[in-house]
Amino acid sequence: MQKYFNVGKIVNTHGINGEVRVISVTDFHESRYQKGAKLQLFLQNSQEPITLTIKSWRRHKNFDLLQFEGYSNIHDVEGFKGGVLKISIEQLEELDENEYYFHQIIGCIVKGLDGVEFGKVTEILTPGANDVWVIKGKDRKEHYIPFIKDVVKKVDLDEKTIWIEPMEGLFE
Repeated sequence: MQKYFNVGKIVNTHGINGEVRVISVTDFHESRYQKGAKLQLFLQNSQEPITLTIKSWRRHKNFDLLQFEGYSNIHDVEGFKGGVLKISIEQLEELDENEYYFHQIIGCIVKGLDGVEFGKVTEILTPGANDVWVIKGKDRKEHYIPFIKDVVKKVDLDEKTIWIEPMEGLFE
């Protein structure tokens, strides 16, 4: 079964020439939305995605405005509202060393350097300078781990395990 990853959600049309407003959840706007790039549109009441090819992209306020090849009129894209744009796993870009996709980190077990298990990553927050990994502890409490070199010492994606050196007071 093909695996897909969200890029954004179409929230409305824009103008009369077939542009749509997208709230994006991608860090790769330039490559995801470049002319000729392919996206899969998943609509709520449809089994099969629609393959769309980017004709144009621009930023407007907090939205990405996209136009697709073959869809040049507002009436062509009205039905796309509420649809989710996705890419296939083959379209994921290679990341630099010590960079990870959210889906690679969520679900990993977090351990101290001494082997003590702290919990599992359930969510990733992106508040500013660095990401913060939300760990659901064995005590059912949530703990917040900054993704910085001083704390995160090793990530083993094959073993789905992350080794950390917790800051003082982190798990109290």
